[in-house]
Amino acid sequence: MVSIVLACAMLAAAAWLLRAGFPAPASSAPQAPLVERIDELLPQTQCGQCGFGGCRPYAQALAEGQARINRCPPGGTRGIERLAALLEQPVIALDPECGVEKPLHLAFIREDECIGCTKCIQACPVDAIVGAAKLMHTVVEDLCTGCELCIPPCPVDCIELHPAPALPSRHLLAPPVVANAGGVNGAASARPAHP
Repeated sequence: MVSIVLACAMLAAAAWLLRAGFPAPASSAPQAPLVERIDELLPQTQCGQCGFGGCRPYAQALAEGQARINRCPPGGTRGIERLAALLEQPVIALDPECGVEKPLHLAFIREDECIGCTKCIQACPVDAIVGAAKLMHTVVEDLCTGCELCIPPCPVDCIELHPAPALPSRHLLAPPVVANAGGVNGAASARPAHP
């Protein structure tokens, strides 16, 4: 009996010594670059309220430490919390110079008033407006991000915002993301939080 216990103890010690010499693999799944993980958390409105040319440039600036996590009004408090968890930073209030947090809205064109100038089409960063010159335009609701960039160029003021339907496919309505142990530089990656 003593020899069995001694053999088990020797095997455990040998396994511990071998493991101590070799770090455990970080993760079985490859981890996306930081800029990709940040970009996935952003609302993809491409509105530019953050001061960057869209969500990807803002994600790049965040990954490089050149921007703060509180510059995205469409992402709001929830977006700041998700970025803070991923980047292992404290949650801070939304920067009021970038705008205010508000519910997601979608653009709607009053087609009977549209003159077909195409200025809204040119302004839309996600190609959510369809139409042709001198013909009425319409917004493809599934593509509209509510960035509001189509409103200022409209010469006849025929674009308004309507509350967005609560669709599960809407990026802003996705579950919050939390960082696994390891955070940005460790083995873990951001994952959706489950209720």
